[in-house]
Amino acid sequence: MPNNPVPSIRLSIGGLVHDTWDGWSVESDLLTPADAFELEIHTKQGTRLPSVVSEGAPCSLTLDGDRVLTGQIDEYEHDVSKRGISIRINGRDRAAPLVDCSAPFVSMKEASLDQIIDQVVKPLGAYQVEIRAEETKTRRRIQIEPGQTAWEALLQVAEANGLWPWVEPDGRLVVGGPDYTTPPVGVLILREDGVGNNVERLSVRRSIANRYSQITVLGQHGQYENDGLDTKRSHMRSVIEDETLARRGIFRPKVVIDSSSENQDMATTRARKLLADSRLEGFEIRAIVKGHRSQSGKVWTPGQRVVVHSEPHGINDTYFLISRTLRLSRGEGEITELRLREDKMWVLDGNKVKKHKGKSSPDAAFIEKIKGA
Repeated sequence: MPNNPVPSIRLSIGGLVHDTWDGWSVESDLLTPADAFELEIHTKQGTRLPSVVSEGAPCSLTLDGDRVLTGQIDEYEHDVSKRGISIRINGRDRAAPLVDCSAPFVSMKEASLDQIIDQVVKPLGAYQVEIRAEETKTRRRIQIEPGQTAWEALLQVAEANGLWPWVEPDGRLVVGGPDYTTPPVGVLILREDGVGNNVERLSVRRSIANRYSQITVLGQHGQYENDGLDTKRSHMRSVIEDETLARRGIFRPKVVIDSSSENQDMATTRARKLLADSRLEGFEIRAIVKGHRSQSGKVWTPGQRVVVHSEPHGINDTYFLISRTLRLSRGEGEITELRLREDKMWVLDGNKVKKHKGKSSPDAAFIEKIKGA
């Protein structure tokens, strides 16, 4: 096969740029920290790598002018043989140091999310942090164990507030939740007659494993000495039910003991999150589409909302894009792999979902418009 790289994604590093690659991929997953990328080029011409290409060097990736990742080079391989020269570069986004490195030992009482960010996160990089939440709670104590990574510490305090951390393509560290009021960016169509179909492949997975109809969180305050609380009232209990499974007559209870839930509100927040995670595990749509952009012209990005209309699967609704992989390969060309989950179910206590008045929601109108196209 002739060597014919496609210029589409641009690597910027140390003031230099390169945008001609034989193959590349950029992953992004809201449930997995440190999104990864891989770039490959093969040539028969003599090529020396510039000195700015080094392990740990900061870099950024743009796709036709749109930033898709800001991070660092983890490793690179420069292979020279009689057949030619190949270069492979791997890296991750700006969450990489937080995932790799241990957090400083911190023990605070009534620690806020801001304090954890200042004392644990920022020492590992000049992070621009954005908190997307209506309010944040404090915990009586945040205990960082020796050897615990900075990401684990951040995730611990974020989950205590009903939030989640991730890194945006421009490098911002966000702690919060998605905005479920944003309109869908496009629609995936799979009709049995083939008219208007725009997916290469679409699969739906449903599972009862790790799915629960009822979750009970047993919290406890008064766990620390001399806190002045009445130990006779030290037990907190919150029960959240999955109405979908209840209507089907399925009873699958789970009890979780969370001693860090010091009041009823924290126990309820924890129970709501565990039940939401349970529902997310029970349903997933995987799709492969041509190109890297939705019908709105935006690059496919986790956090977007997408309408799926599939006649074989009996699906016609809006779903949440939890993960995507942008890819270019010689065999498949330019494709994007999408993973979608139930809408308005991931991170329930970040930005509150606003209810729309009237009989028809914006999503319903969007679905009808696409179906009639």
